[in-house]
Amino acid sequence: MLELWGLGDLALAMPFLRAASIRYSVTLVAKPHATALLARFAPTVELIPLAAPWTAFRGKYRLLRWPWGELARLVRTLRGRHFDYAVSARRDPRDHFLLWLSGSRRRCGFPRDRSHFLLHEHPSVQEHAHRAEHWAGLAHTLGVEIAEGQAAPVARRGRRVVFHLGAGHPVRIWPAVRFHEIADRLHAAGWETVLLDDSERDLDRLLTELAQADHFIGNDSGPGHLAALLGVPTFTIFGPQLPGLFAPQHPSAAWIEGRPCPYKPCFDACRFPAPHCILDLTVEEVWHKIIPWLGLTPATAPRT
Repeated sequence: MLELWGLGDLALAMPFLRAASIRYSVTLVAKPHATALLARFAPTVELIPLAAPWTAFRGKYRLLRWPWGELARLVRTLRGRHFDYAVSARRDPRDHFLLWLSGSRRRCGFPRDRSHFLLHEHPSVQEHAHRAEHWAGLAHTLGVEIAEGQAAPVARRGRRVVFHLGAGHPVRIWPAVRFHEIADRLHAAGWETVLLDDSERDLDRLLTELAQADHFIGNDSGPGHLAALLGVPTFTIFGPQLPGLFAPQHPSAAWIEGRPCPYKPCFDACRFPAPHCILDLTVEEVWHKIIPWLGLTPATAPRT
């Protein structure tokens, strides 16, 4: 199967991977950072690492710089494995072309821009459904059952809140100073707060920090999906993306949506000099959403 993008995408794929690996011998083609996730969540899944050049934020179509030798070796490897199924949950013709090149007997995915001919099976899922529903559609096609609650959250009654201030792209980042103000309010009221950012490059350490959290607050980014996968309730500050497409999958997940914009979801390609959808969210607006999510009331919440 293919999941060539970020940590959040991989986290959303993990329930499918775990369920599929019970019935099938599963190979995942993904970025090298999938190693740590597979070791913790799906240890029987084999990884073939690939940093696909079309997943870069900049210069993705400078074709002369693409690692053509590496791509050719990958295709030879895939064809030599004689896979029964090849799947992708993304509506991306580039994925579908790679599935076709793999020589797999059956190719399953969600066509776009006339990529139907590259696929054998097209699960029935609405185009604007959440990514988790796309994986569920593939699971149904393959006769795999993603057990409800297989990553059932552990009851977390503590007061340790982990914040993550980063994101894969600047347009999804709420200003760090505002996160610090939220954290300061909670800390003053006796909550333990831990603030992380993208300087933490060790994924194993990040997973350990997230697993020890009672609550998670962050941007629309990979760490929030990892926290949900670990059973931690999440609060997400959205900007250009829509919660209905990419909200973390946890029964106690909550969020605040960014300001309305006629171009949303714009998938990180903001048409304005600054992403007002997220920058215009004030501390007070976010704070008043966080209070009930933490189980507080205006009477018991820290004073602003």
